Amino acid sequence: MNAKQLKSYIDAAKPRFEEMLAELVETPSISADPQYSGDVHRSAKLAAQFFKLLGAKVRIIQTGGYPVVSGGWTIDSRFPTVTIYNHLDVQPAQELQWRHSPFSFRKNGDIYYGRGTTDDKGPAITALLSAQYAAEAGLPINVQFLWECEEEIGSPNFGDAFKQKGLIPKPNSVLVSDTIWISRTRPGIPYGLRGMLGARLCLQTGQNDVHSGVTGGAARNPLAELCAVAAACADARTGRVKIPGFYNAVIPPSRSELQGFLASEFRVTHFKKTHGLRAILTEDPADLLKRIWARPTFEVHGLLGGYTGPGIKTVIPGQAELKVSMRLVPDQKPQQILKLLRDFVAKINPSVRVQGEGMLHPYKSSITSQYANAVREALKEGFGKNPVFIREGGSIGAIPKLAKQWNVPIVFLGLSLPEHGYHAPNEQFDWGQAKGGMRAFVSYFSKLANMS
Repeated sequence: MNAKQLKSYIDAAKPRFEEMLAELVETPSISADPQYSGDVHRSAKLAAQFFKLLGAKVRIIQTGGYPVVSGGWTIDSRFPTVTIYNHLDVQPAQELQWRHSPFSFRKNGDIYYGRGTTDDKGPAITALLSAQYAAEAGLPINVQFLWECEEEIGSPNFGDAFKQKGLIPKPNSVLVSDTIWISRTRPGIPYGLRGMLGARLCLQTGQNDVHSGVTGGAARNPLAELCAVAAACADARTGRVKIPGFYNAVIPPSRSELQGFLASEFRVTHFKKTHGLRAILTEDPADLLKRIWARPTFEVHGLLGGYTGPGIKTVIPGQAELKVSMRLVPDQKPQQILKLLRDFVAKINPSVRVQGEGMLHPYKSSITSQYANAVREALKEGFGKNPVFIREGGSIGAIPKLAKQWNVPIVFLGLSLPEHGYHAPNEQFDWGQAKGGMRAFVSYFSKLANMS
């Protein structure tokens, strides 16, 4: 790898990077909201234009939902092939805390603002420009890409793209660039993702809302009953899930894994400040890291029913709904956990109907493979800092599907930082992470090319 040549390329690529990022950010590709369907499709078309502009081959593969963009550089079939996964869709941006329009790209020095800048459009463009350099520099490696448009809704149709034989080449390995470091001063390499099971708990006890003065004491209150169900499922004071059998398949982290977690330069105070948390369930760093990376959870996200306007309206609702999810860890299986939930709720309150709302499997890879070592060395070369292996508390629905589809090594090279605001208002990315990321990606490509 010619360091001087690479530096010149990166410096010259900055305006193009910013232009591409601006175009993608100003295309509000919100996969969760049907009214933005046209924008999600436009983001795929825009991405395809980027590939063509950089000299890569590309195709847009239609699925039962939103499309998948597949493209890249196949230099020689005898060379190793790596496929890089990113996604183009973004979270909604309705928070009142946005200081500027979330889908109006803003630049302040080397910081870029807008929904999708860090999750995941900035890292995606970083990887794409790195691959162009590898192709132009003649590195003996084929770099392919899969850019998905449904990651934020659990990748429900991602598998459809593989049913069309011959459209997506099988690689020797996969690289994922959709993860977060724990600290700007210490690059983090995730090797595990939590899975997720979503559910709605629905209860109807009447045809309509009724007056509490007339019926109170006789009418069943579905809101109160669902609160009791939630309290029976999990202890809000400790986070302990009380569903029988919930923890049976959990594989706890080893001592060496915990040592790696603590070596990440994680700071409880920084964690609380970054996420705006006034109080948390534990202040112990080791316990906290196990909780957010290596333990399953039961979370309540919303309770619907009754009157929610100003003041109080003394009605007893006829129906209510509780929205919950469970983050899962190896070796928990979403289907089994859903059955445990249904069986448990049926014993507590047989009137409650449990409706599953999507499931994602957990994932864990090796930290001792030659690919993991290559990522570690590449990040050190890219940023001049020793990385550490960590896990991620979130989920990427496509990754377990790719592991099952191809059965090849999957490793992670993310570029986002806690302060970048994943899923948060005033989301941002910065050129420093993009520049270091390009060095790291090219270094990784070089290492793959030299693997025996």
